[in-house]
Amino acid sequence: MNALINYLLDNLMLDFQGDLSVDMVRDFLRDDKSRDADSLRSKIIENRSTAEMMITLADCLKEHLRTGINEDVIREQLRMYTES
Repeated sequence: MNALINYLLDNLMLDFQGDLSVDMVRDFLRDDKSRDADSLRSKIIENRSTAEMMITLADCLKEHLRTGINEDVIREQLRMYTES
């Protein structure tokens, strides 16, 4: 049973439903003056797309499936994405 569970966890795909446009990200971050928000805004605008962010975030969050995904984990992963 453990081998099956490990296989399923290792091969689980994480995805986000719906479209997330650059304009939507700008709207979500509009009132946030933090350094993290500024960095993310800049990276999204530079890339002209949210696709890379969403793929990277899903891949990185997969590592946290066993321990849990919460607001702090997502915040840290977005911070790491903007610094990459």
